[in-house]
Amino acid sequence: MKKFENVAMNEKNEKWKNAVKREKALYSHTYGLSTMRTDFDRDYTRIINSNAYKRLKHKTQVFFSPENDHICTRMEHVNLVESVSYTIANYLGLNTELTRAISVAHDLGHSSFGHQGEKILSEIAQREYGEPFWHEKNGLHLVDDLELLTDFENKMRNLSLTYSVRDGIISHCGEIVENVLKPRDEAIDLKDYITPNQYAPYTWEACVVKIADKISYIGRDIEDAKVMGLLTDKDIEKLNQLTEKIDLNHTNIINYLTVDLCKNSSPKDGLRFSEEALETMKLIKDFNYKNIYLNEKIAPSIRYFKLVFHEIFCCLRNEFAGKRTIYNLKKLQRYYPILATEFVSWLANYAQTEDRVEANYHNKIIYDLESREDYCRAIIDYLSGMTDQYIVQVYDEIVRF
Repeated sequence: MKKFENVAMNEKNEKWKNAVKREKALYSHTYGLSTMRTDFDRDYTRIINSNAYKRLKHKTQVFFSPENDHICTRMEHVNLVESVSYTIANYLGLNTELTRAISVAHDLGHSSFGHQGEKILSEIAQREYGEPFWHEKNGLHLVDDLELLTDFENKMRNLSLTYSVRDGIISHCGEIVENVLKPRDEAIDLKDYITPNQYAPYTWEACVVKIADKISYIGRDIEDAKVMGLLTDKDIEKLNQLTEKIDLNHTNIINYLTVDLCKNSSPKDGLRFSEEALETMKLIKDFNYKNIYLNEKIAPSIRYFKLVFHEIFCCLRNEFAGKRTIYNLKKLQRYYPILATEFVSWLANYAQTEDRVEANYHNKIIYDLESREDYCRAIIDYLSGMTDQYIVQVYDEIVRF
């Protein structure tokens, strides 16, 4: 149908200059690779080569560190979103390179332990420096400030992604069920975001990813909950009786919602579901909250997650001593060689320390380690990047001393 072809993000779009703007121009090279790829293709490859993307395969989607290989991880989720958003964008005539770049990056800001880990980190951040932690904003912070790639001179640089991909990351909040979604007109300063879902995305492509996020997880979470024994066939049958239009399995839900969205959307009316499909989505989401996300069987895991995050945070925070902080951390290596050694090495990427060799870096400094607030922010940033397995390993190192 290609109904959205005239509003796709390309050089004919009046938003194009803002959409492809970067904080710093990417380096070029005589091999000519920069001219062979589009702006959004370059963003895509920078994202999938980042360490944050690689860690997604060991981060919780809903169920913590599953032994079953077929339970969805954060990595699989972003790949599902890429697939669904590609189908929608391709059918509607939008820029599929932009949707896939946003898709693979949209959840980079998630911590270990999924949304529960996010809530715990937010509690700590609010207590320590008065700001909440939320994964959409952390995702923007991560691609803007934390993730580094080596250039052709073997120096570390920030990713410097395009504005439209950065916008898609912070604007993707999938927790709100909206019947109509249209992009905003203004290229705002993305640092002005204070709360999730504060603004609509800047591009139609980012709007597609935001909806594809919801389409991708509601059915898959039911499938995983059944495998994990959290749901029974009787539970699924009750939901089937509420949603009479489809048999509830993951692929049927994706197909039903994707087709319905494509049929009912237009540039004039926005991206939208039929009232029937929207009601079905709400029923499924309400079912998931009651029977999966708020299930009392998950409560022991949440208590464990809190213990893990608080112990590691306090262990590192207690070493703050202004100019002597790094010295204290190095002394701590005797007791906690994994945690203290890795944290000191990690800090050298983003702060002026004796371990930072300036000739190796072209990225920006973001922490003043003589500031207690900056130091606490650094700890939160470090914790948010940990995978489930690694954070448990670090915690075990502390408690087994």
